[in-house]
Amino acid sequence: MLKPGSIAPEIGRITRNHNSNQFSSKSRPMNSKDWYSDGKTELILDHKVFFKRAGKGESLVCIHGFPSSSWDFEAIWPSLTEQFDVLASDLIGLGKSAKPQQPLPISLQADIIEGLAIKSGIKAAHLFAHDLGDTVAQELLARQYEKSSKINWLSCVFMNGGLFPETHRALFIQKLLLSPLGPLIVKLMSEKSLKKSMTKIFSKAHPPTEEFIHETWKLTSENNGLSMLPRLIQYMEERRIYRERWVTPMENAVVPIRLINGIEDPISGKHAAARFDEVVPNADIVLLENSGHYPHVETPKEVLKAFFEFHDLL
Repeated sequence: MLKPGSIAPEIGRITRNHNSNQFSSKSRPMNSKDWYSDGKTELILDHKVFFKRAGKGESLVCIHGFPSSSWDFEAIWPSLTEQFDVLASDLIGLGKSAKPQQPLPISLQADIIEGLAIKSGIKAAHLFAHDLGDTVAQELLARQYEKSSKINWLSCVFMNGGLFPETHRALFIQKLLLSPLGPLIVKLMSEKSLKKSMTKIFSKAHPPTEEFIHETWKLTSENNGLSMLPRLIQYMEERRIYRERWVTPMENAVVPIRLINGIEDPISGKHAAARFDEVVPNADIVLLENSGHYPHVETPKEVLKAFFEFHDLL
């Protein structure tokens, strides 16, 4: 059984991150309006894609989760851009990117990440992913393992997500969205119901703020966005179908990988980290106490410390 430890960070060891003021941002927090005010859009595969790019150094591609947006990375963005050339986009169907009435498979999301990176002049990059973004990153790493990738991926840091379908504990609302009732369920959703779901998956020490709930609801629901949710959540079924293909690159260490895990997450918390330890050889895991499904939103300083410690070892 995994227990948070206090040993020094080391590849192949399970560590606990400690509080640190080292990564406190010099900038004021960016609200949603600030975040989107200096972003751009590109047309990738006939889909409008919102993205932000800033910083210098090696390239880093950040991939957010469901049902939120790239704004999730706001708290850690200033520190990341001090050391990396960071690219973060809204996945198709979410945030300010296109919300087309069509299937939205993981392969399409990965195609668009690759296309945006290429259009941005990026040939090699690190990955930093969360939740649904983990699954997109797994597809990108599978392409690298199969030698079909258009980008040379250098490393990957995963945060809480369904890396293994056998340990993913979906919320009841997620199961309903995946079912034939999905289109009906979205008509019953509200900002209040989003708050209820989010509060369940955040830690007790760091519940979601009213701003996070309100802005995430606005971004999710605008432009008929709620109709996207049953389409997007098909990734849960894709995880079962493509499990072997998406897990193989982790088993074979196609790139250096670290898992940063908020252990209070009921969906993919400590139990999912335990499975990662079982499946991935020399598993590199950082367990974060007082953190849930959104560790980079809940405990950003601890996430940054774990992230930079990993990159210092590369």
